[in-house]
Amino acid sequence: MNASKIKTLLLSLSVSTFALSLIIFPEESFEASIRGLNMWWEIVFPSLLPFFIISEMLIGIGVVRFIGVLLEPLMRPIFRVPGVGGFVWAMGMASGFPAGAKLSARLRQEKQLTRIEAERLVSFTNSSNPLFIFGAVSVGFFKNPHLGVILALAHYLGNICVGIIMRFYGRKEEKQERTYSMDRSFSIKTALSVLHQTRLKDKRPLGKLLGDAVSSSIQTLLMIGGFIILFSVLNKILFHLHITPLIASGLTTIFIVFGLSESLTMPFISGLFEITLGSQMTSGIDGTLLIHQALITSFILGFNGFSVQAQAASIMAQTDIRFKPFFYARILHGMIAATISVLLWKPVYERFYHNQPSNAVPVFNIHQWEFWGSAIYWLKAFGPILTIISLGVYCLLLWRKIVDQNRLN
Repeated sequence: MNASKIKTLLLSLSVSTFALSLIIFPEESFEASIRGLNMWWEIVFPSLLPFFIISEMLIGIGVVRFIGVLLEPLMRPIFRVPGVGGFVWAMGMASGFPAGAKLSARLRQEKQLTRIEAERLVSFTNSSNPLFIFGAVSVGFFKNPHLGVILALAHYLGNICVGIIMRFYGRKEEKQERTYSMDRSFSIKTALSVLHQTRLKDKRPLGKLLGDAVSSSIQTLLMIGGFIILFSVLNKILFHLHITPLIASGLTTIFIVFGLSESLTMPFISGLFEITLGSQMTSGIDGTLLIHQALITSFILGFNGFSVQAQAASIMAQTDIRFKPFFYARILHGMIAATISVLLWKPVYERFYHNQPSNAVPVFNIHQWEFWGSAIYWLKAFGPILTIISLGVYCLLLWRKIVDQNRLN
């Protein structure tokens, strides 16, 4: 039996087992589905939709090309990607998963990136946003807003390190690809010219451009919601099938060697599948050091979880961007972020926040903690309303598109 047939057999058995498990554990599957749905329509959809729509508009109008010309002298020497990568990097950090993958794929479709450049770019721009790190994880789960400083520094510094390392990826293959030459000097005049030419090439009127941006963004978010619900159920099913505890028991020895509590193995495995559940379970472990909890959480955030990776893979599948470099970069990011969190623990957390002396100067003040906490509560209160309204607008746009197509036919 060749490898292809073995793969087919394994996939068939896995999907059949999952389907049978849904029948055996209907109540648990339903609860996990509701949990994933609530997270999607309360937080993920309303927080990502504005960024996705604005990004599509900026790409269509030509602002991204304008930013690309200005940032070319910065992004090319450091990360070996075009200047438009700076826009993707900023939007990825501001909006969170999987904006970096979506924008990288979008720019690849626009021929503004080569395949190697897109693979480099997506490896360090698909990151968590500050709202999730400070609001959900630090304030919501750990009840410790100061921990967010360590998690954020470890996460974003880890992203930079991954980007610098990935600049050496694909050098030989890059020589065989067609390169897109750009002026590496900083020139506002050239950037304005590129902005104007890009706008003229896109002949869609503003209303059409906005409608396409809304439709494309909501389609992507519907796909993301499906993955969130699927992996929420999958994580629950694996636990009830005793697969997650089995894997966790196998990691016990490794955790003990590194001086970590064996009680962290179960949250770690859960976090490999879904970062929200893994972070929440890590925060609920009693009798373990906070630095160990921060280490595990930093790795989970850097790894992204299979749920986020599946979202990114489905987006990248629309282009020729390969998933394997992205997956390796996620492992690398998790390891680097965990290491940075340990290295910064004493000079940052213990110095400023643990038994804080009178002359210490905190990095953030209490008003910023209140902001992140209130932002999460606002999304939970009004997020579903925004989601329902947006879905209604999407249905209207889709209906008008179908009517217009029928008229043309």
